[in-house]
Amino acid sequence: MRSTALLMLSLSVAPALTSASDDIDTRHALALYGEPALAADFTHFPYTNPQAPVGGSMARDAIGSFDSTNPFIIQGTPAAGLSNIYDTLLVTNPDEPFTMYGLLAEGIRLAPDRSWIEFDINPQARFHDGEPVTADDVVFSFTTLTEKGQPFYGAYYADITEVKALDGETVHFTLGDSESRELPLIIGQLPILPAHYWQDRDFEATTRDALLGSGPYRIADVDPGRRIVYERVDDYWGHELPVNQGRHNIEQLVFDYYRDHTVALEAFKAGNLDLRIENSARQWATAYDFPAARDGLVQLLEVPTGQPAGMQAFVMNERRPMFEDKRVRQAFNLVFDFAWLNQNLFYNAYQRTQSYFEHSDMAASGLPEGGELALLEPFRDQLPEEVFNTPLPMAEPSDMRERLRQAMALLQEAGYAHNDAGELIHQDTGEPLRFEVLLHDSQFERVVQPLLRNLARLGVKGKLRTVDVSQYLNRLRDFDFDMVVGSYPQSNNPGNEQREFWASEYANQPRSRNLIGLEDPVVDALVDRLIAADSRKSLQDATRALDRVLLWGFHVIPQWHLGNNRIAAWDKFAGQQPYPEYGIDLDAWWVEPERSERIEARQRSR
Repeated sequence: MRSTALLMLSLSVAPALTSASDDIDTRHALALYGEPALAADFTHFPYTNPQAPVGGSMARDAIGSFDSTNPFIIQGTPAAGLSNIYDTLLVTNPDEPFTMYGLLAEGIRLAPDRSWIEFDINPQARFHDGEPVTADDVVFSFTTLTEKGQPFYGAYYADITEVKALDGETVHFTLGDSESRELPLIIGQLPILPAHYWQDRDFEATTRDALLGSGPYRIADVDPGRRIVYERVDDYWGHELPVNQGRHNIEQLVFDYYRDHTVALEAFKAGNLDLRIENSARQWATAYDFPAARDGLVQLLEVPTGQPAGMQAFVMNERRPMFEDKRVRQAFNLVFDFAWLNQNLFYNAYQRTQSYFEHSDMAASGLPEGGELALLEPFRDQLPEEVFNTPLPMAEPSDMRERLRQAMALLQEAGYAHNDAGELIHQDTGEPLRFEVLLHDSQFERVVQPLLRNLARLGVKGKLRTVDVSQYLNRLRDFDFDMVVGSYPQSNNPGNEQREFWASEYANQPRSRNLIGLEDPVVDALVDRLIAADSRKSLQDATRALDRVLLWGFHVIPQWHLGNNRIAAWDKFAGQQPYPEYGIDLDAWWVEPERSERIEARQRSR
């Protein structure tokens, strides 16, 4: 039975223990299903260029501010790009759906029943101060992150019951009674921290120090709230590994902070930034027609993501009494006019999101059948009848007047009526139906205003509040909001992270990703089935069942999605094509010296 406690671990360091793996083959990689695409003697990932030149810089934008270089803890707002200084046990090949290859770990042994896994640490692995990376560091990292880190780590690794170092280079994880097929792979995503460095430091306190890691970059400069700079580690222990060949080619990575995206865009056009990932359809359509772009000095790329679009949505906080009632949430969904937004604001660039696993074979559609129906059937008495008798995607009237009429009927059914001033008041509590949308990006105000106008036509009073990023994050962590714009990203192989999105145990845990405050035993059970899926078919059944139940709960107002990454970059970068199938890897880009000099000469002459 899966434990709902944070973690109860038996942790030990046992230098002379005997491995349970004497008869288990040592592998170079793990695939979630089937076998790794690359053999043990592969020399580099297919999308990389081992002959890529090394040098140059890449400056990108970050929005808001930061006050910490520790990304693992609840306190503080961490700087962008900190993952560059850490190595993990394994690394993903983005050309495969979910396969992990050895990074810090040069060997992997997995029990046939998946009850334990062992990693052999590469004896060449070193932290930036020259100290070796050992099995003790792995034990320390796991213990520290799950006990003192963000709630994510406790949720992600909840089914690990024991971690121990068998010797200086071998670490053993016991996986308990978990049915999670992905658990052995996601252990490989654990960032490894230096135990000796943290021995006399407070891990739970915010810091602006240049923290110690073992990765391809180190922190070179910290200007709190304004800029952080990373420099390539010339003597990085892992440069020659196959998983790193042709990667980490750029000498300096810079993240400059800006108040908002509009200011950052102007900085890019002025040549102060090298690359932007553009999230605004309007900006993409209109803002990149400037002299340098017309002269061919700026690349505008649309790169397919290859991943599910996930769910971006207006998230309603069900800890608030008004949003406890599903009829209120459904009414709010009805008055969201995506078609108007797409035509008038988005240049028809987007598609409406209709699934939590949008743009994938895991999205629910039609009526439930087969394995999906079998998962839902035991909960028939606890679920709305629409789950079983109304096909997805949901059919909604195209005429806004009819949608407003249906929304009004739902609100009246929920106990609301108009007072003399035309405002909706709950007849039992006397409370008006009022709410606030909390934002940190002023660009989103134009998206929210049409929703507020439509709700005002019903007698609902909504208002906007745009705050700085630090205040926004603090309120988000404490669930101090009525409605926010939230995002639930999904991979091609969802698993343990779904707990923190939806499980009841995280509904009231500060800084968890259960922004909704969802507490539903049916959802909890379906999340468990998703995590336990032992084949692609059973995973599809579980995600579709979960998707269907979440959609008919009207917990969010789904927004929109795009199947591409929109990247604007000054034309000094190159990357091997075709790009990876399941996501672009900027670490595989490099700076072309001649093209870079051409751009720098132009900027000097201005």
